[in-house]
Amino acid sequence: MAREAAPRLGSGIGGARGGQSTGVVHVFWLAGMSCDGCSVSTLGAITPSVEDMVLGRIPALPQVVLHHPMLADDSGQDFVEPYRQAAEGTLGAPYVMVVEGSIPDDQSLERAGQFAGLGVGSDWPRSLPSARASEQPLRTSDWIWALAPGAAASVAIGTCATWGGIPAAAGNITGSMGLMDYLGVDYRSARGVPVVNVPGCAPVGDNFTEALAELLQYLEGIAPLPDFDELGRPAWQFEQTVHRHCPKAGYYEEGVFAEEPGDTECLVEIGCWGPVVQCNIVERGAVNHMGGCMVAGGACIGCTMPGFPDKYSPFYKAPPGSAISGGISKVYGGGIRRLRRMSMKSGNREPMWDNAENVPTGWGRAKGKRDPVDKVNAYFYKKLQYRGSVNHAARNKKQPLPQSRDILTQKGVDHTRHVDVLGERIRSREEI
Repeated sequence: MAREAAPRLGSGIGGARGGQSTGVVHVFWLAGMSCDGCSVSTLGAITPSVEDMVLGRIPALPQVVLHHPMLADDSGQDFVEPYRQAAEGTLGAPYVMVVEGSIPDDQSLERAGQFAGLGVGSDWPRSLPSARASEQPLRTSDWIWALAPGAAASVAIGTCATWGGIPAAAGNITGSMGLMDYLGVDYRSARGVPVVNVPGCAPVGDNFTEALAELLQYLEGIAPLPDFDELGRPAWQFEQTVHRHCPKAGYYEEGVFAEEPGDTECLVEIGCWGPVVQCNIVERGAVNHMGGCMVAGGACIGCTMPGFPDKYSPFYKAPPGSAISGGISKVYGGGIRRLRRMSMKSGNREPMWDNAENVPTGWGRAKGKRDPVDKVNAYFYKKLQYRGSVNHAARNKKQPLPQSRDILTQKGVDHTRHVDVLGERIRSREEI
């Protein structure tokens, strides 16, 4: 948001400190080696949305003043000025630093120039050592090391900022790295928080805004620090694997696998890494809690994980482990499928239909009488099902059939007669 937006949006609403949030927190967005996809994902978030956080509509959250290079009203020196104040310690409010994109190794003496920048040398805080000559662009890596010590929290959004991502893949010339690598293992924010990582390429927007909202509540003093795993990921978002909640996971258990993207079966054999990748996109959805890679028929390529993309390439090739686990599931899955089909045949029949040996469907697929094998299977299945409890199967056998069953036939309705209103004859079951 624009620099002068702070006083205009400074009165947050909420339940903190006796019903009114009294704080203002600035969020400084920095872009390194980025495609801006993380920004796009964030703007698509709805729980909470960026708009609600900036406009102060969320109870118990401090007022958020967002400084984003692509969303700001101001430009040039007016836009960069709050960054300078934050680095100098004269901003007058706590701030959160958000980094999108990996950090290039352009602070190294061996590397001249810069790969990602914001502002020029004259925008640099006067209280800090000179970063670049006044006519030269300031590097994003300059702002990161200058803002990190005073930040209430530092958040890396997206796989590039968390682990290095695509710009850090083998063969890159930028020496790119994630925020944790750049700041070091000993880094703690001004409030004692290590780097918070919300990975994904691009990440689920709601994952980021939710984690930021949790951090803001902690900074406001109304909630404890949320749970993060050993890599700084929100534990409630990344503790489960993709496979555990994937809508196609049941096919894996039955040993049925897709042959090409878009198939409804399990995607492991066409290169899905879901069984080992930590991500919640299948249950949360990509945008507006809908969609997502596997939901749309695409295989998981591990984009939330450290080492992506190199450790998960080549894409769309079955992971080596799937040869063992997939082979085993094909063996026992075949038996499971047959047993379940037997249960489905029984489950698709009303007890009344069994007693009458007739299924009142006009579609002609269901058999009235059950096969002897089905009867034997059902007998032993029911014995196990109702062992130690009331045998409702036996009770249903004694249940009399309703007297008004097949009422149209009882009333003498001719099902083969001509229907004048429709101008056509109703087709019999045999004809259908």
